[in-house]
Amino acid sequence: MNQTLRETLLEEAHALFQTQGISKLPLEQILSTLDVSPTTFREMFRDKDDLVLQTTQYDIDRQKREHAQLYQTVTNPVARLLSLLEIGIRDLRKVKAPDYFSDLIQHYPQAWELGQQHLTQYSQPQLHALINEAIVLKAMRGDINITLVSKIIVEQLFMMLNEQIFPPSRYDVAEVFRSVYLYYIRGLCTEEGLKAASAYFARM
Repeated sequence: MNQTLRETLLEEAHALFQTQGISKLPLEQILSTLDVSPTTFREMFRDKDDLVLQTTQYDIDRQKREHAQLYQTVTNPVARLLSLLEIGIRDLRKVKAPDYFSDLIQHYPQAWELGQQHLTQYSQPQLHALINEAIVLKAMRGDINITLVSKIIVEQLFMMLNEQIFPPSRYDVAEVFRSVYLYYIRGLCTEEGLKAASAYFARM
């Protein structure tokens, strides 16, 4: 298998799904848009469901690499949290198809479950560690229940993606994401924490 070609296809497929949706795109149209033959496609993916699953994993791996790079340049835990928020807003703004998330939830449960596992097994411990470090540095309030707050932050994301609460025809999910998390994180900070990360808060 040509790994470079596979990664290119995954990146392009992910962008295609985000802009045009998933369910309404027949496999033939996907192959045509990606300029890949059915034979080459079958060498890399079992079917469309497998493509969606692998694009989800590919994007998760991309996020982890980006976070690792971020941690090398940003050391303050509150600034790291806000930088992760910025990345999340940027990524959500790439989603132009209003049915992208509902497609994953309703029609591609394996991919959706993979994303949920990422949030609970990676994002939640990541948040727990950052909040704990911020408390130690007195950048966040000392009375925070770290485990509970970390879970609340993750669960808020599921709430934001609930179309019954925030229908995409009425709400910009990236702005909802920003509004929920920016002010929530601000409320967790001490005055010292707000000052230390003031430049990050200002540009949000």
